[in-house]
Amino acid sequence: MDVPAAAPGGDRTPPAFTVGFDLDMTLIDSRPGIRATYLRLAEETGVWIDADLAVTRLGPPLEQELAHWFPDDRIQAMGDRYREIYPEYAIEPTRALPGAHDAVRAVQECGGRAIVVTAKHEPNAKLHLDHLGIAPDAVIGWLWAEGKAEALREYGAGAYVGDHTGDVRGAHTAGALAVSVPTGPCDAAELRAAGADVVLTDLTEFPAWLRRTAPSLGARR
Repeated sequence: MDVPAAAPGGDRTPPAFTVGFDLDMTLIDSRPGIRATYLRLAEETGVWIDADLAVTRLGPPLEQELAHWFPDDRIQAMGDRYREIYPEYAIEPTRALPGAHDAVRAVQECGGRAIVVTAKHEPNAKLHLDHLGIAPDAVIGWLWAEGKAEALREYGAGAYVGDHTGDVRGAHTAGALAVSVPTGPCDAAELRAAGADVVLTDLTEFPAWLRRTAPSLGARR
């Protein structure tokens, strides 16, 4: 994994700290676009997919959801097709969640590095961020739950912000603070029970929390 040494804007000063963010239902509400993509896949294949149900359990890798609708020997091909049609159906309907832009900027304005670590197909994750004008310093895809610790450790993340209990596990595996927002499938009680260190109402509360906490995050390398 290639870790950039420079801070945003070409400044060679190492970042004071790094904060990771999940993507779906943490920074963006991708449910309308994902629903549309599932409906298109169902239309193409003739296989019924309950798209309304599928978007209530976002977080785990795509293949876990496809396993509810397709036999094992078709999951890989269906995943490839889903990712292929995704840009046409999912990018435009997706919106940033409240506070998303400000949360990423807050990290950078405090001298830190903001990264996105997601289970989503990395090229599609970047399309979402570019479309919405959210500008993290790095985007790392294809990592889920404890697997996210790979990128969080590599970038020295002191905190990881997510909406799923899998994000809590990923943060703790990396030795980072687990900062949770109940804007996805897991409510605040479930996130706390999973061990979240901090539970915010949503990302609009993140900049104030960061200003209080940044000095203790440090650069973990």
